[in-house]
Amino acid sequence: MAQHRDIVSAPDAPAAIGPYSHAVRAGGLLFCSGQVALDPATGELVGETAGEQARPCLSNLAAVCAAAGASLADAVRLTVYLTDMGAFGEVNEVYGSFFAADPPARVAIGVASLPRGGQVEIDAVVAVGG
Repeated sequence: MAQHRDIVSAPDAPAAIGPYSHAVRAGGLLFCSGQVALDPATGELVGETAGEQARPCLSNLAAVCAAAGASLADAVRLTVYLTDMGAFGEVNEVYGSFFAADPPARVAIGVASLPRGGQVEIDAVVAVGG
């Protein structure tokens, strides 16, 4: 029987801080769990501002994509969760540096709080080969 989904574990991303996988591949898509600004080596939150935290969020997502044989450039949609929508501009600036051309679709949502006291969390849906 063919497996309908594959679990992806990313050794270069921070360890999961709950009962979830880094990502699941199914039907030509990679569904990446949200990443907060955790340092992969220490598991500690890094960055004082939302903009500073956005970079490790996206770098951690890139590591998850790489573990699945994909790239963050293959993303079709990202969701950005912010505890302060007033910080959207600084997060957007960092976000734009990761997607200089042909950016994916995106949703931005204001939330009350995030794991580990993070100010930003980002998840992704990425197109992958068979």
